Amino acid sequence: MKKKIIPAIVVIALIIIVIAVAGGASLFNIFDKIGYSQDYRDLSSYYKIDKAGDVAIVLQDERIDTKAKLIDGTYYLDYDSVGELLNDGFYIDEHENLLIYTTATSIIQNPIGTNTYFISGEEVTTDYPISVRQGDTLYLALDYVKKYTNFSYEAFTDPDRIQMKTEWGDIKTATVKKDTWVRYQGGVKSDILRDLEKGEEVIILEELEEWDKIKTSDSIIGYVEKKRLDSIQQKSEIPVTDYEEPEFTRIEKPYTINMAWHAIYATSGNDTFDEMVNGTGTMSIIAPTWYSLTGGDGEYTSFASASYVEKAHARNMEVWAVLDNINNADSNTYEVMSYTSKRTALISKLMEEAKTIGFDGYNLDFELLPSEAVPHYVQFIKELSVACRRNGIVLSVDNYSPRGGANYGLKWQGKFVDYVVIMGYDEHWGTGGVAGSVASIGFVEEGINLVMDQGVPADKIVNGIPFYTRVWKTVGGEVDSEALGMVASKEFCDKYNLPMEWRADVCQYYGEKTMGGTLYQIWLEDTSSIETKLTVMKKLGVAGVAEWQLGQEDKAVWDVIDAYVKGE
Repeated sequence: MKKKIIPAIVVIALIIIVIAVAGGASLFNIFDKIGYSQDYRDLSSYYKIDKAGDVAIVLQDERIDTKAKLIDGTYYLDYDSVGELLNDGFYIDEHENLLIYTTATSIIQNPIGTNTYFISGEEVTTDYPISVRQGDTLYLALDYVKKYTNFSYEAFTDPDRIQMKTEWGDIKTATVKKDTWVRYQGGVKSDILRDLEKGEEVIILEELEEWDKIKTSDSIIGYVEKKRLDSIQQKSEIPVTDYEEPEFTRIEKPYTINMAWHAIYATSGNDTFDEMVNGTGTMSIIAPTWYSLTGGDGEYTSFASASYVEKAHARNMEVWAVLDNINNADSNTYEVMSYTSKRTALISKLMEEAKTIGFDGYNLDFELLPSEAVPHYVQFIKELSVACRRNGIVLSVDNYSPRGGANYGLKWQGKFVDYVVIMGYDEHWGTGGVAGSVASIGFVEEGINLVMDQGVPADKIVNGIPFYTRVWKTVGGEVDSEALGMVASKEFCDKYNLPMEWRADVCQYYGEKTMGGTLYQIWLEDTSSIETKLTVMKKLGVAGVAEWQLGQEDKAVWDVIDAYVKGE
């Protein structure tokens, strides 16, 4: 039987050869079609490198489209990608050509295009340009970024590429049993990316039935036949901890914050101090609206008074002076904030003001910022925080509720400042064209949660509550409103006999009435609505409460606030 089979096989093989020769194919190609592909994929194409100087990046275990640059032997990454992939704390002053990085204790400045940087004025030199411009793009040296960021990178050539890691954990490794290949995809017909030698160690990224997705020691990601791997084991990666960030110390009060804003619009407003604070119970901090930016070079008006501070201190109250941009919310704010020299000069003046007048802290109240001014304002907050920390001055920053309001760098505020204040009101505002609550319970609670979602710890959050209500008037579809203090709004309801009912959805008394063709609506702020807000704040564990503004309250509300502050 065997004698019959062998001649038959020989005959079939000869027929195949004859057919192949007649068709112009070689014997090698015939067997190649049923064997392993020997074709190598071009690695420049694999890494999508098509420009001179481009360097491919493998981030963690994935090839990404972003490219680094190799310039005179130094690896660089563009500014935007540094922010997206590594560290978004760097800041560019385009006016004064500076790259700036701010820590808890220092402001580090690099004149762009040089190999020099200054740490709080002290000069340091590197052997490479720290920042390089090519066209409209600014590139940062990775070795400089590493001075302030924990990440690793390893460079390879042919083609130029780097392996970058920002996270570390457990990995699965294997050893190559015999010489083989890494292929672009799983399958013997897929292109070869590179040869693998017996004994090489690879990282297993994904296990399939017959093939495993792996990464080689030089960061080529592809597929290897499962049968070629052996000695599979789990390993723990060692994280990079080259950079140790200075500690962000803060001034934290050993009590529940009870702060009220004192609106002062002239020096004579300071004379109302006693009138405003009498009967305020546990109020521990008063924030007078003393300073307001007025010009593009950092000019400001001041109603500050040392005697006011002395009176407050005599009552065991701290004074956190307000600096606002109410008179400078347009392009002038951008002008001040976007120049490093102007920010520096303003901060120096503010420190001198605090020393001269003797108050305890600053409360920043910047509103209606144009979007282009926001990153510069955030940088101002960082730099001001360094100065305040050095001088023992409390820094708090007022913010719109994130629910529909602008975000002025809450993430950074949570790191750099002592207290983040939420203006938990103006849910419906005077010119918004829609009648509604000034501060419903849902608005308040969601606002606090959203701020915490930005990374601000609860013990840094002070939630602002309103001492006012809006009376809404709708005529022919047109909506207008008038803001009234707590006493005046209650008197309005009584005078016009508005039928009031408790609304559980907003936790406020609501009333409406049509008079003379005008629909009047009011969502009342009173002791009941304030108490509900304070209950939610207590549940969420925030640092305390702030009130806008002194003089608009029903004095009875201080008993409710006192109970909250005392934990009753």
